[in-house]
Amino acid sequence: MIHFFYENLPESVATDYKAWLEDIILSEGKKLGEISYIFCNDEYLLKVNQDYLQHDYYTDIITFDYVKGRTISGEIFVSLQRISDNASTLSREYEEELRRVLAHGILHLSGYKDKSEAEEKEMRNKEDFYLARYYR
Repeated sequence: MIHFFYENLPESVATDYKAWLEDIILSEGKKLGEISYIFCNDEYLLKVNQDYLQHDYYTDIITFDYVKGRTISGEIFVSLQRISDNASTLSREYEEELRRVLAHGILHLSGYKDKSEAEEKEMRNKEDFYLARYYR
């Protein structure tokens, strides 16, 4: 089951995106376990980044992987502030950037990395593929 946590998150986010995110998981040959999206601000996610990963920089997403075999489970922290800033910087719609980051977390849990140039390219291609499927 996919859960969304945030004080003022519109219910439409949960209903609009859950089926699409589940489709990504199934398309990757995985099973849905327990996934929690925790929506927060930049400062909260910076603190998580510092405390758990020893990184001292802002990011849009941090994924904690609790995958067992083919069953996808994890906690995905998302900075809505960073998504807004990135959307503006990249000249994208906010909703598109939000969907990209939501898919990015699922792709990490599915085994995709983005540390090297080749891995990042593959991740972007997968994100684009699943973003296109959202609009079908």
